[in-house]
Amino acid sequence: MPHADTPGHAEDGSPWAPLRDRQRERALKREAVLRTAARMFNEKGFHATSLDEVAERLNVTKPTLYYYVSSKDEILFECVRTGLEMVRAGIDEVARSGGTAADRLLACMRAYGRVVTMDFGACVIRVGEDPLPPHSRRELRRLKAEIDHEFRNLIASGVEDGSLAPCDPKVAAFAIAGALSWIGRWYRPDGPLDADEAIERCIAVLARGIVAAPSRRPRARRAPAATPARATRRNDR
Repeated sequence: MPHADTPGHAEDGSPWAPLRDRQRERALKREAVLRTAARMFNEKGFHATSLDEVAERLNVTKPTLYYYVSSKDEILFECVRTGLEMVRAGIDEVARSGGTAADRLLACMRAYGRVVTMDFGACVIRVGEDPLPPHSRRELRRLKAEIDHEFRNLIASGVEDGSLAPCDPKVAAFAIAGALSWIGRWYRPDGPLDADEAIERCIAVLARGIVAAPSRRPRARRAPAATPARATRRNDR
């Protein structure tokens, strides 16, 4: 029969939590490190943010950070990867829903827009993978390419089923991703629009365009008749 003080048995009075609880606590703390760093990268830039400052904001020592991450490069990689995985998860959820390709495209655009207003998603846009070593950049660009192809496929399907106007899916996907990504740069939580409102206004412009239909356009005003050059020269004398 084990002694009451035998380590490793929580029910016998061990000061250590069960392994699953310790793993969960470590995961939560690691996420807090990543989220805090992402927020600081977004505020100050990657190169201008030190791990000392991240530790200070978390109210821990710098050595404590190394229990959860190995380097600043790893932090940025995980922040960008997490943001991209969030976009991918949103797209996968939309893929299981019904509706036309246009319906699903709009839902994907909303999912993309929501992510880029969050800490990890904004880090994808404001910092990205450029500061990282080549192998890390390749992995993150592979994830970006997968998201791009999802958008292209949806647009091509929409053109085929008639729910979208004829267009070049590649160019359309680039235009949509570029416009939605830019939300991650200009959106501010303390600004006049909340996140959903900013996203919906941007999507409305992308989906409907900004040029009025011919039947609704005002008639162009005629330019005033030009003064004959000869008369002008006389008046200049």
